[in-house]
Amino acid sequence: MDLAAASRDGHLALRRVERQQTVIERLHAAHGARLRIADLARDLGVSARTLARDVERLRDSGVPISAHPGRGGGVSLARVAAPAPVRFDLPEAAALLSSLAVLGPTVTRSAASAMRKLAAAIAG
Repeated sequence: MDLAAASRDGHLALRRVERQQTVIERLHAAHGARLRIADLARDLGVSARTLARDVERLRDSGVPISAHPGRGGGVSLARVAAPAPVRFDLPEAAALLSSLAVLGPTVTRSAASAMRKLAAAIAG
């Protein structure tokens, strides 16, 4: 793969991660209500098929998104009172910080919040 292609692929991967994070934030803000794929796709400037693939990737990675087919269908995020606490060792926390830094720590509110929390936990 040439350098230009690798750069383009990297850029597309970052855009996909940003878009998927935005989808999670929108679904979370909907408090369990269904959001239509077509509406989300339009708002994010992508095709409905692209957004459906994003949702499938999120579901495959363990995000509790439910798909509701048919008229009036869409997608929703399962209501979770609070995620179970997670403990990271220093290398794990640093890996997450590095990933957020590549994405851009302020690309979404949740990314910025996660970055602050991880940095504070490492600083002690």
